Amino acid sequence: MKFKSLCCVLAAIFITAFGYAQGSRVGKQITVTGKVIDSDTSEPLEFATLVLQSIDDPNLVTGGITDQHGVFKVDAPAGKYNVKVEFISYRPFSVNNQSLTSDKDFGTIELAIDVAQLDAVEVVGEKTTVEVRLDKKVYNLGKDLTTSGATVTDALNNVPSVTVDVEGAISLRGNENVRILINGKPSAMAGFGSTDALKQLPADAIEKVEVITSPSARYDAEGTAGILNIVLKKEKTLGLNGSVSLNAGYPSTSSISANLNLRTDKFNVFTTLGHFYREPPGQAHFDNHYFGESKFSRVLEDREMNRKNTGFNINLGMEYFLTDRSSITASVFTRLSDEEDNTKNFTTRYIDTSIDSKTLREEQEKQDDKSYQISLNYTNHFNDEGHKLTADFQYSNDDETNNTNVFENQTFPNQAYVDRERVFETDVEDEYLIQADYVLPMGDAQFEAGYRGDFEHSKNDYQLSRYNPETDEYSVDYGLTNIFDYEENVNAVYTQYGNKFGKFSFLLGLRLENTQLKGKVTSDLTNEQLMDTLGFNFDPDFDKNYLDLFPTVNLTYELGENENISLGYNRRINRPRGWFINPFPSRSSRTNIFQGNPDLNPAFADAFDLGYLKRWEDLTLTSSIYYQRETESFDRVQRQTGQQTSDGIDIISTIPINLSTNQRYGGEIGLMYGGIDWLQLNGSFNLFKSKTDGEYEGVDYGAENTSWFSRLSAKVKLPARVDWQTNAFYMGPRENSQTKSDGMLSLNMAVSKDIMGDNATISMNVSDLLNTRKRNSFTQSYNEFGDLSFTSDSEFQWRERQFTVSFVYRFNQSKNDRMRNRQNNNNDMEQDGGGFQG
Repeated sequence: MKFKSLCCVLAAIFITAFGYAQGSRVGKQITVTGKVIDSDTSEPLEFATLVLQSIDDPNLVTGGITDQHGVFKVDAPAGKYNVKVEFISYRPFSVNNQSLTSDKDFGTIELAIDVAQLDAVEVVGEKTTVEVRLDKKVYNLGKDLTTSGATVTDALNNVPSVTVDVEGAISLRGNENVRILINGKPSAMAGFGSTDALKQLPADAIEKVEVITSPSARYDAEGTAGILNIVLKKEKTLGLNGSVSLNAGYPSTSSISANLNLRTDKFNVFTTLGHFYREPPGQAHFDNHYFGESKFSRVLEDREMNRKNTGFNINLGMEYFLTDRSSITASVFTRLSDEEDNTKNFTTRYIDTSIDSKTLREEQEKQDDKSYQISLNYTNHFNDEGHKLTADFQYSNDDETNNTNVFENQTFPNQAYVDRERVFETDVEDEYLIQADYVLPMGDAQFEAGYRGDFEHSKNDYQLSRYNPETDEYSVDYGLTNIFDYEENVNAVYTQYGNKFGKFSFLLGLRLENTQLKGKVTSDLTNEQLMDTLGFNFDPDFDKNYLDLFPTVNLTYELGENENISLGYNRRINRPRGWFINPFPSRSSRTNIFQGNPDLNPAFADAFDLGYLKRWEDLTLTSSIYYQRETESFDRVQRQTGQQTSDGIDIISTIPINLSTNQRYGGEIGLMYGGIDWLQLNGSFNLFKSKTDGEYEGVDYGAENTSWFSRLSAKVKLPARVDWQTNAFYMGPRENSQTKSDGMLSLNMAVSKDIMGDNATISMNVSDLLNTRKRNSFTQSYNEFGDLSFTSDSEFQWRERQFTVSFVYRFNQSKNDRMRNRQNNNNDMEQDGGGFQG
């Protein structure tokens, strides 16, 4: 194994330290400045090394490294020097016998690729590295074998601080109120109010993931847990290049995807496209016990889920370079998917300990989903120092149609008809986004200001028809047939200022947001009839308006060259949306239903984060402790509705509510080790505690929960150039106001081998090797008198163990090229990620 990929950074550390030691012997100090860029792409090169070798004193060596903009600024004693600028895999720039008696600006230095060195380079792009900035951690996803042929959701589950539950819900530090962005913006790629769309995007489309637990004012204030910004690949290499991936597995799954790029001096065309077919089986079990005057004392429900999902997605874009400093980028994203879900519910009812009856409920659902997105971006770099203006426009549309047939029949003690239903549902969502950002560097300082307008409208049209066995016809149930219109309009302006004084950096920001939430239920029922039918009171025609300030503070102090501490504060908002506010119940079960709550108000949170980073030659340590206080926090409670099915079963409803105050505090630690040629280790541990205070309908739902999660990844290089990787994840036991959930273990394993002259890779992986990725929960509900009304013991598994074989072929893009591409891409999305780096 060659360590040349680390030489630049290590050399810079050495020469800087050595230079300081020598500097005390010399009088006058001068400042040497300049900028280093790629000669082909004009992209800045971060971590390029400047070496100043004194001619007068051979023992005097000083220098430094470039920042994210490719800029270096080094103080040195006045004198004569040989000057060299180096970057891995590039031909060095050298000028000798330079008399530096006053400040010197070398201007822009262009470095060209040294093709002869490429084969000797260790590909750092295969590792997952972390960059810590004032307002975020950036994880550059390397060659993760366990996500080959997988989705974006699977890849996120390997990112420190992030967890993905069995249903695909994404959490940050154990908190589900996280905002998902694509390339720095809300996007149809991530779905509208749901993360289901991420299950359809290939994991190999990801360049990096930004974990933003203390977002600066540039970011939308949405998401009390923080923000996950998924940055997609956009190559910068001249010419035509890309990769094609083929995947197949069991239970039945197959996919093909391609990443293609064509770059010239005037334009850059990029695309990611893919097609998939999956049949992921799942299962669930519910054991409900009823107390009081219920007809049945116990109801068992076993649920089998068989799904067939097919889909196609394409993201096609072009960046046109108007001048050397300005460009326009346009892109179109389309996702088409068809899903066929067949769910069977086997229900057994008990009176005391005797079986009273059994039924089979079968739900056949066909879903057609079409998503479109058009994006335009204008970027103007006024100079090479980071002074720039960006403007964005984005339109997204999602059109989803569901046709569902439900059949329920009694199977014991005799065969009998119970119920038949037909559901036709359309859900159309439109979103417009307008954004402008201005960045003005002022020496070591930086000023930013901007505007964002986000305007969303959704319309859910739901029609339920019931079968009449006497007439052998279906008739519309006007009690549950409805139209639900919802609008969310957010206008925001922000400003922030960052500066650096020696080892201390700060970024202060303020964001002003105006939020309008409007919703209207259209039904043939009167408002009073509507409340009686749905079982709770709410405003069917609401219009809420909020004007709020969201301050942010991010501080960093450098304890050493590779060691710092950081402190962050930010105020956040969590807006209710989607299925959380639609009051009409789901129909997957007659007895266990979910209903949204239109009366939900936004939740607000104040969050503090104290972090520590330390880098050694082969080891990186990241750690933090955090505290968050959230008011009007969301929580889901289960309750008896007071209604029964036609055969006398009590109906249990789950409803989200604003449950007063939630406090959450914890700590996390992460380690990355690569000091052994054949072994790479990544590990993290997160411990947190939450405390909830609040009551609903006279019942106290206060609760405390202490939980933790941990992950460990080991990658081993075996003989014959075979790589083996194992990822383990464990979520500790947790609980809320009503429900306790058991711990959950998940183990993924994969092997891969490069073939065809390293232009292709074949791999095999197993997701959830032990088939233990299941949620086991126990719920207790009490009435307003403090008496136990029912208990529910449940197990849920969304997807079973998966085996996948993958083949990836790269053309005009060797593995070594990807190291350089990753460097270029790290700078490419700064306009979307934003933030000041001290």
